Amino acid sequence: MDKLERFTASELGQHVNEGKIKPSEVVKYFIERIEKRNTSINAVVYKKYDEAIQKAYSMDKKIEEGAYLGPFAGVPFILKDFLPNKKGWVSTHGGVKCLESIDSVNSVFCDAMESLGGIALGKANAPAYGFRGTTDNKMFGVTKNPFNLSYNPGGSSGGSAASVADGLCLIAEGGDAGGSIRVPASFNNLFGFKAGISVIPSISRPDAFSASHPYCFNGGLTKSVLDTAILLNAMSYYDPLDPLSRPMNINYVEEMNQSVKGLKIAYTTDFDIFEVEPRVKEKFLNIVDSFKEIGLETEEIHFNFNHTANELANMWCLGITLDPTIEINLEKEKGNDLLKEHYDEFPEEFIYWKEKCDEFGVMDLYKFNLARTAVLDEFERVFKEYDFILSPISCVEAIKNADDRNTKGPDMINGKKIDPLIGWAETFLPNFTGHPSCSIPAGFINEANIPFGIQAIGKKFNDGKLLALAHAYELHKPWKDNYKVALNRIIK
Repeated sequence: MDKLERFTASELGQHVNEGKIKPSEVVKYFIERIEKRNTSINAVVYKKYDEAIQKAYSMDKKIEEGAYLGPFAGVPFILKDFLPNKKGWVSTHGGVKCLESIDSVNSVFCDAMESLGGIALGKANAPAYGFRGTTDNKMFGVTKNPFNLSYNPGGSSGGSAASVADGLCLIAEGGDAGGSIRVPASFNNLFGFKAGISVIPSISRPDAFSASHPYCFNGGLTKSVLDTAILLNAMSYYDPLDPLSRPMNINYVEEMNQSVKGLKIAYTTDFDIFEVEPRVKEKFLNIVDSFKEIGLETEEIHFNFNHTANELANMWCLGITLDPTIEINLEKEKGNDLLKEHYDEFPEEFIYWKEKCDEFGVMDLYKFNLARTAVLDEFERVFKEYDFILSPISCVEAIKNADDRNTKGPDMINGKKIDPLIGWAETFLPNFTGHPSCSIPAGFINEANIPFGIQAIGKKFNDGKLLALAHAYELHKPWKDNYKVALNRIIK
């Protein structure tokens, strides 16, 4: 019990329930680890230790009385500093000082983790409005990848991913509107699962439909498929306040153990629209062969999108900025002109897209929905014949950190211009359509020791089968030992 960071959440929860270690001992262990290691990676930006210790002591008593506290009993978790997610705690919308506020509600993830026995320790860094595939902001600065501090952990849930990979906690909150769970999972050897439409409630007010353009989902970053399945069981339920929610009554732990032998995989390196670095293509194609080894059929396919990757990336940027634009404009109507009074607190890329959204008209909305429809139709064309679609998560091997508090991805790949916020990630397509998607750890890609993940996309309402695919790969190519690179990092 002297290396708790090496456990998965469910493994440690079992030890707590069996009385091998007290929740208070667990919490103190991870608090000490955060205080020792976090300075080097800048992942945790908000801490609530006293509250966590108090809760742990109360759980100690229940364990002594023989109570079962849930599969994640006493397991510390970290929330994402983005949307409100823990009543009474502070959020900054991803490091924007003027947006700092007190949370009025719990997130679905937070409620689920507490129902499973988890204990919240604090919040992790994220980019402003979660609006990019990297983690950096003007308030807290850049988060570093624990596998190599010169590189970024990805985003927007990069602080969460770095926290888990570095053993500051065993599970952390993510939110995914274009890859914000899957991209950092890929760069940190984690399993990152974006649920499909209707599976996890998304409660937005005053606009109940604001999380649908593109589809945005709450979720977690974990070290195993089992931990994700347990979490999904607690996060998946019907809530009539979500207009897209529906009853499922599915046990995802059972679903993840179903056989996937004989199922068919359609794979693509680039969806026929993305620019991809050569070593990424090579690594991905080698990994595809591993799925043949566990009994799946694989076939390379081609897509016929009628938009370029840049056009789709730009539409994503517009879509994801619509609601922040509305919020800022409503504040301005109240006499609080955030962009005028706090201009320097916002990244220039957000301001650019906010101004584009101010010009957004009804015909622009029509074109946006036409593009989403085209992606949907192509996916469904493929899913008529295949069970899964595989692709790389990222088009690049890794992203180096900048020193200007504005780390972005590349603006060129293979000599061709791309969008630096999201255009180098192949993850935002399923957010246009609502298909379930995940990032499966697949080793390291370069001498810098940056992990590599592959994207698996499943049919709608087949989240369990997607978990089964990932679990089959996990059993065949375990990724747990890969964390040693990060966990054994020397702290100066």
